[in-house]
Amino acid sequence: MKQLRNNVIRVGLDALYFTGAHHVLRPWLSGVGAIFMLHHVRPARDDMFQPNRHLEITPDFLRAVLAHVRALDIDIVSLDEAQRRMSERDFARRFACFTFDDGYRDNRDHALPLMREQNAPFTVYVASDFAEGTGRLWWLALERVIARAEALEIVRDGAKVRIEAGDAAAKQDAFNQIQDWLQTLPDDTAVQREVSALCARYGIDDAAIARELCMSWDELRGFAADPLVTIGAHTISHCNLARESDAEARRQMGDSRSRIENELHMPALHFAYPYGYKAAAAAREFKLARGLGFKTAVTTRPGMIFPENAAHMTALPRISLNGNYQTARFLSVLTSGAATAMWNGFRRVDAA
Repeated sequence: MKQLRNNVIRVGLDALYFTGAHHVLRPWLSGVGAIFMLHHVRPARDDMFQPNRHLEITPDFLRAVLAHVRALDIDIVSLDEAQRRMSERDFARRFACFTFDDGYRDNRDHALPLMREQNAPFTVYVASDFAEGTGRLWWLALERVIARAEALEIVRDGAKVRIEAGDAAAKQDAFNQIQDWLQTLPDDTAVQREVSALCARYGIDDAAIARELCMSWDELRGFAADPLVTIGAHTISHCNLARESDAEARRQMGDSRSRIENELHMPALHFAYPYGYKAAAAAREFKLARGLGFKTAVTTRPGMIFPENAAHMTALPRISLNGNYQTARFLSVLTSGAATAMWNGFRRVDAA
């Protein structure tokens, strides 16, 4: 099903590109700006099984995106500047923001040099447990378990279920099945418990993954000193806030900001909702972010920035730079706003 969805999206992007419709629609649909969403930036891997491929792009593709945005004469600005322009309704020039979720070390090693080449500011949203080396990146741990196993057993609805994982296709199917099952669990604590149990059973040290891939506080201090870098908050544990109580959601959001500010000695005024889709961030979470004093908060809902978004600063959409669609011809489609307009039924704002 996920592969079918990816194929449908690809066909849609190709249709907009080859018909030239995105050029015609750009004046009406491109809005006043865009916030790009990234995770990993690193050289391509040749593994046949990469279920989290959508979360990484290559340095070459990031370079192409930056060049494309500059060629369109769009200002690449910090989130502080984007927030100012929206608040003051200063839309004389279009703008773009680049945002990176989770705090991966490759953001420093591979993204930062490219951003410096273009003098392009950007924001990295840090989950504080990842920086402390105690967090669990369950989606990456699950990938490593399945990559190692020929078959897996899980207990679903009280019954043992055997899932084959003998080749790349079977492994992808196994990942999809287990991910779908995990989404039925009551909260992130249950998800972490089940994935950690799988890791223990198949010899994967899930506790080490954050230390391996994410910047520590010491590393973040040096990284954040760069004038192009803004550090934002991304909760303590990277939890699905919508599945938490009011008190726990507020703690996850507020304490993550406090930890960042205490460790880095700089304000963390911008926030990204983990997962960020409607079932993970909606009206309650948007209100909490406002109440906690965040200047902006971003979702993963697709969309361009329009003047109307200024009334919904804690429910901002983003454009995903998705590793499944690292094709130069798609850049013009994505920046035209045509693809996200079609996705959103031509609604300019989706903030409910």
